[in-house]
Amino acid sequence: MKNAIVLLMVSLLTFNCSAQLSSAGDKEKNELKPSKNEDGEWDLTVIDTQFDYFLNAVAKPISQYTESYLKNRNTQLVAEWNSYYFSGRYRNVIESSIDYDPKEKYGLRFEYKLYQVFAYVNWKYGLRMTGLSGSDTTRF
Repeated sequence: MKNAIVLLMVSLLTFNCSAQLSSAGDKEKNELKPSKNEDGEWDLTVIDTQFDYFLNAVAKPISQYTESYLKNRNTQLVAEWNSYYFSGRYRNVIESSIDYDPKEKYGLRFEYKLYQVFAYVNWKYGLRMTGLSGSDTTRF
């Protein structure tokens, strides 16, 4: 009887401590989708305390870019980002895919902020992406 209780406790402990496998539906839930704010403008929220510092102190100002330039770059960068996400590369950095429609007119501010997300990931984690311009890559 004593052995049965010990065996039951060990099996329950093993069951409770085992890693859970993520289902295929989890990847669908991990998607960054642009949304409109209260003013009807497209907005992107980045939840990282250093991102605001990066935008204000490191990133080139918005006046250095045109909307069409950023849209072309973002289209390339989102495709590269999503390919990394779905292939499982850089799992410690890329935690979600990005739902980005190049036909949608998001506006200069949104395009700038999205582009700076890629520049920020390069700056903070050293993840080099081919769509970033040379002046926006990490400078050591």
